[in-house]
Amino acid sequence: MASKYVYDFEEGNKDMKNLLGGKGANLAEMTGMNIPVPPGFTITTEACVYYSAKGEYPAGLQDEIDKHLDALEEKMGRKLGDPDDPLLVSVRSGARASMPGMMDTVLNLGLNDRSVEGLAAKTGNPRFAYDSYRRFVSMYGDVVLDLKPESKEERDPFDAILDAKKKEVGVELDNELSADDLKDLVARFKDEIKKRKGIDFPQDPQEQLRGAIIAVFRSWDNERAVTYRRMNNIPSDWGTAVNVQAMVFGNTGDTSGTGVGFTRNPATGENAMFGEFLMNAQGEDVVAGTRTPLPIEQLEEYLPEAYGELGRIRKVLDEHYHDMQDFEFTIQEKKLWMLQTRNGKRTGFAAVKIAVDMVDEGLITPDEAIARVEPEGLNDLLRPVFDQGEKAKAQKDGRMVATGTKAGPGAATGQVVLFASDAHERKTADPDAKLLLVRHETSPEDIKGMAAAEGFLTQFGGATSHAALVARQMGKVCIVGCAALDIDYEKRVVRIRSGKDVHQVKEGDWLSIDGTAGEVYLGQISTRPSEVEQVLFQGTMKPEESEVYQEFEKFLSWADERRKLNVRTNADTPAQSEQAIAFGAEGIGLCRTEHMFFGGDRILAVRQMILADDEAGRRAALKKLFPMQKEDFVGIFRVMGERPVTIRLLDPPLHEFLPHTIEDIQDVANACRMEVDEIEERNRCLREANPMLGHRGCRLGITYPEIYEMQVHAIIEAACEVKREGVEVKPEIMIPLVGSAREMKVTREMSVRMADEVIKAQGVELEYLVGTMIELPRACVVADKIAENAEFFSFGTNDLTQTTFGISRDDVKGFLPTYLEKEIYEVDPFQRLDQEGVGDLMRMGVERGRSTRPDIKLGICGEHGGEPYSVKFCHQIGLNYVSCSPFRVPIARLAAAQAALEDN
Repeated sequence: MASKYVYDFEEGNKDMKNLLGGKGANLAEMTGMNIPVPPGFTITTEACVYYSAKGEYPAGLQDEIDKHLDALEEKMGRKLGDPDDPLLVSVRSGARASMPGMMDTVLNLGLNDRSVEGLAAKTGNPRFAYDSYRRFVSMYGDVVLDLKPESKEERDPFDAILDAKKKEVGVELDNELSADDLKDLVARFKDEIKKRKGIDFPQDPQEQLRGAIIAVFRSWDNERAVTYRRMNNIPSDWGTAVNVQAMVFGNTGDTSGTGVGFTRNPATGENAMFGEFLMNAQGEDVVAGTRTPLPIEQLEEYLPEAYGELGRIRKVLDEHYHDMQDFEFTIQEKKLWMLQTRNGKRTGFAAVKIAVDMVDEGLITPDEAIARVEPEGLNDLLRPVFDQGEKAKAQKDGRMVATGTKAGPGAATGQVVLFASDAHERKTADPDAKLLLVRHETSPEDIKGMAAAEGFLTQFGGATSHAALVARQMGKVCIVGCAALDIDYEKRVVRIRSGKDVHQVKEGDWLSIDGTAGEVYLGQISTRPSEVEQVLFQGTMKPEESEVYQEFEKFLSWADERRKLNVRTNADTPAQSEQAIAFGAEGIGLCRTEHMFFGGDRILAVRQMILADDEAGRRAALKKLFPMQKEDFVGIFRVMGERPVTIRLLDPPLHEFLPHTIEDIQDVANACRMEVDEIEERNRCLREANPMLGHRGCRLGITYPEIYEMQVHAIIEAACEVKREGVEVKPEIMIPLVGSAREMKVTREMSVRMADEVIKAQGVELEYLVGTMIELPRACVVADKIAENAEFFSFGTNDLTQTTFGISRDDVKGFLPTYLEKEIYEVDPFQRLDQEGVGDLMRMGVERGRSTRPDIKLGICGEHGGEPYSVKFCHQIGLNYVSCSPFRVPIARLAAAQAALEDN
């Protein structure tokens, strides 16, 4: 049976989004709900996948398009390109996952030099006809004929011509141009196409339609779409659907308009309709930011009946989809039409609030609430805000110079960058750079620079503009529609009108934006913790004073009830341990003892130990370190209480602790009563060609057992001391870098001997575990043998990734960007666990370890332990816990709950 590539809106439903894309599936669903939707049809994602692979339509597609176009013409009573009464259509992309603005759209398709006259005569509105035609020519020229700016400084050619025309006739807004002005613009646009592309603008509507469909197919693989897919983990083989839909017009006059809305506030989660509209406009005017739209509430003043109908439909959509919807609408001569609905992008703040509210309203279950919040979105609730004292001082000093529409909550300070490409390049060169992208408006081409910036500030646009939408999705701070800005791209300066003053801000100068309040400040302002942190750590807010905290806590309590994975933290100090517990950590999965060696006088004792000529000298130095290490462990055990604490014995090579600058070498020589050349010689002796694979980890403990003996002694004596205080401490001693059964046996025997001696001397009953960090491929392969002497495995996926790939994460920056761009690596393997390679080794380690010791405890303590996709993989292979940094603990808790629900 031949494949079916085209579906009428009456044939589909919301559950067909894999085939029809999100837009097509939801247009079909709304059609079935008797919501007013202009008729049309959808070309499936399968057709796009075929075209991407073969460069041509699949067999039968053109015949299906012709058949469905005939049916559409019959429904509308008009024909595409009819010179007297033309049917016009829109051609829009629609992938199964929402990718707002990343792919292409063509509106008003079907107009040509003859049909535009027919449209003018039929409607009695020449201005509307030529406004639609100039829009079509510029959009088709851009999307299909690829007439775009040739440099970052150049403006869009069609926009430049439009602005020149407005100046020529002395108007500010597009809708102030006359029919003759617009007719002249059409001619100028076509001349520009002929001049730059060497072709005439196509007059055949069938040629126009085929060109638009192919352009949408191709846009699936344009640079911005590829970048967006990579950032949001959308598979490249999904393809996009194409929706061909009868046009309705918001630009016919004062009783027409267009807008974008949400069934709830996408920034705050408030249960109220939120959005913007423009009168006498088409849809791209709202999102492009070329005109600043009006709040949707004001629509009631212009068209009360349409506003009432929109409010009714908003409630129907919210209750039908059981999720916040992002919708587009057009009003043509007072008649409301719905052009799209989809699950709306939202901030982390809004995601949690909407989820909790919808459970309270009985619309969804806690399981559904957990499934629909992106774990990374919880970062929004932890994002800093401006320090109120410093902000007040900045206001008093007159540094608050502008306001705009608040579109992404939080606080951001950065150096001004005017071009997205520059922001991307600067961030690539300096990952610590703090940048603020300032633009007239943003566009999908800016996606890389937007990802590099701390936040966005735009001169034009509203809360549903491209900048605002992307900010909500990326979790960026954002202010849009800041009319006080005047951006001069050529001179690379921003002029900010503040009362009678004009402030000049050059590229590289600092600006601060408060996306929660919509305020712009000159210079830098320091930040303070979020409300959640103020409740948990600062004590400056009580739980009952913060609705954000209450919703955060309630939501995560549902997650905790459902997850099977325990969540621990990577912490090296009592303070970090306290933070992690406040965030819900159930133990420490990695305490790095080497981090304790650098404080105060400790580093000197460490260096004395390394520089010693014999074991006696090393033990003398270690004796000085012992009380310091013990005191560290006492502090951590007291904070952690009955929670397990996994402590890794010394891991880095010794040369990392030695001095390397002339000044430091001289200081150590003086303190140790040595000659400078002696220390330099020791440095040379210890220097390694590849320290990552050198004399480190358990190899140190085997060659210098006195180091590990001191550390085990300190751990166990500290645990005994705290247990005498009435706390059931649970120490777990972790041997790093084990790659053979014999290494594990030797280091375990040493650890047990020392631990038991201390326990006996202290006269305390104490249980402890001895295990290992699995960070070498060989350890995974021989895990059954290692498990004979290991009571737990903790996968150290940072080094396991390095040793599996054969790459150093410190040196990978030289080629990783190219590998990601060419999709040799789908994602950075140090950011997200490589499930195919590293993951398969982990699976082997789990299976073989349990074959020897069925009750072995299994966890992960690499950075992947707080990355949602990696957490879900750890659940799938049956680990007992994940461990991550304190601020990633909430993310891991939610990801673990989602993994458990996905099992069901």
